Formats: sequence, structure tokens, C-alpha cells
Amino acid sequence: MVPFPLNVGLVGTGYAAKLRAETFQADSRSQLVAVVGHELERAVAFSQTYQAEALDNWSALLDRPEIDLVVICTVNRDHGAIARAALEAGKHVVVEYPLALDVAEAEMLIALARTQNKLLHVEHIELLGGLHQALRKSLPQIGSVFYARYATINPQNPAPQKWTYQPELFGFPFLGATSRIHRLTDLFGTVTTVSCQARYWRQPEADQDSGLYQACLCTAHLNFANGVLAEVTYGKGETLWQSARTFEVQGIQGALVFDGDRGTLIQAAGEQVVEVGGRRGLFAKDTANVLDHLYKGTPLYVSPEASLYALKVADAARRSAETGQVVAVGSE
Repeated sequence: MVPFPLNVGLVGTGYAAKLRAETFQADSRSQLVAVVGHELERAVAFSQTYQAEALDNWSALLDRPEIDLVVICTVNRDHGAIARAALEAGKHVVVEYPLALDVAEAEMLIALARTQNKLLHVEHIELLGGLHQALRKSLPQIGSVFYARYATINPQNPAPQKWTYQPELFGFPFLGATSRIHRLTDLFGTVTTVSCQARYWRQPEADQDSGLYQACLCTAHLNFANGVLAEVTYGKGETLWQSARTFEVQGIQGALVFDGDRGTLIQAAGEQVVEVGGRRGLFAKDTANVLDHLYKGTPLYVSPEASLYALKVADAARRSAETGQVVAVGSE
């Protein structure tokens, strides 16, 4: 039995946390009762907007017996530790991807949630977005797929002094941005081997301990068991000059090309526009799906096991980049 309304504790005060809070506030089935942030002053301001209480650390939040669901929207490094403590405290858990930066820790969390009989949901709103939905719907029109290329590049000049540019907090780029891999594994299934190259440009003013970089660029090649070869590129920062958000899929009967929010189906008979839905409201959809699951038993749109598999592929990319070797997925 799930209490009504569901009492929610939120770890984080950033963009994703704000959208979560708005959704919980608007849904009669839930109420936000406590918020934790890196800075208490910011948490206080955030909590006042949503009539919640500000706490100075996440351990204090987990000690609150009335909290039923913990939503984790903080730095990637801390996801695993907070999720574990929340599950051990008997809370349901929603966490932004990645579930953890360590594959073994992620596996343990999924097993723990099963033992505790608690929800563990890893957000993957890229699957709910208009581009992914349009791509999945249109794939049958191009026949057997043999090649895919996915690139997201975000020039930022100057690079922000943020945790997303600090490897210890963000993780290896494809681990921190697991969604880039997950789009491909959701569409094409099992990966056999991965090769990856990564390059970083260090921030001159950064101290040695912070590890801050001013730009990164990673490219991975994924060989799928069904014969698809996929290339995925992720980059951000000062050294990059042209933004990109492109997804191309080649099949024996045609191709699908998405550039930003514009989609095109290319076949022998010509080209036609593929309608792509918007990206607004995806966190609200994710949150509503969680509440529907808890109260109605509605299936979740993504399983933690699927997220874990994408994490395993991303970790194989990390090992490939570090060793210069082609890495077999699941070989260890």
C-alpha cells in the first residue's frame, strides 16, 4: 500500500529539481515535504517556493520517517550513495541518470531495491522526447538498419566553473551522459564491442585537485549483435565552435536524418518530413509515470536493468579510451 498523498523528499535544487517540485506540487497524489541542497541558503529559498522544509544534509532527509519517496537530482558522484541509503531506510527512490558511476554499485542497488520491495526508477527522459519517439516510429520504413550516427556537441565559451566539467563529480563523459548510449541500446539492443577515444582541454586556472577541464570530446564506436555499427559523439566546452544535435540512421530501404528538431525520411522515391514532437514537459511525464506506477500499477517506461545495461556499455567506452583497446561488453 502506498500512502496518500505521497510524501516526497528532494535532493537537489537545480533545473531538474525545480521541474520535479512543480510536478509534485501540481499533483494531488504527492506533496513535497523536504529539500536538501549543497548550500542551505539556496535550499531555503527553493523550499519556500514549494511550501517545503529545507534541510542541511541528505542524511537528515532520510531520517524523516514520514518521507515515502526520495528524488535524487544532485551531482552524479553522489547518486549511488544516496540511493543506497534511501533504499536501506525503506524509501522509494527516483534518481536522474546515471544510477551510479560504478557498474558494480549500480548492480547492487538494483538487487537492494528488489530485496527491499521498493521502487528504484532511473530517469531517462530522452526516451520520452519527440525525436526518439519519431525515430522509433519511423524505423520500419527504412528496412534493416546497418549504421547509426548520433552527435551532441555543446560549445560553451567560457566554460562554466561547474561540477559538470569536473571528472570526479560528473564521471567519464559517456557515464555522466549515459543517455547518449541509452538511446542506441534502446533502439538496437545488445552491444558486442566498443572502441572509444576521449580528449580533454584543461582549464588553465583550475587547481590540480579539482581536475576541471574547459572542454571534452569523446567518440565511441559500438558494434551491435544485430550487425548495426553506431558512432556516438559527445562534446562540450570552449574548444568546440559548432553546436550539433544530430541523429542519422541508415537502412537498406532508406535513411532517417534528424537535425535538431527537424526530421527527414530519405528514400528512393524522394524525401519527406518526419514530424518531431517537442521536448517540453518531459520531467513532468517522467514524474507522472512514477506516480501512476505506484498508485495504479502502470508499467514504467524504462527499467533500471535497461539503464544498467547502458551504463555497462558506457563503462566499456571508458575502459577503451583509457587503454586504447577494443573492449568486449560483458566480458568481465
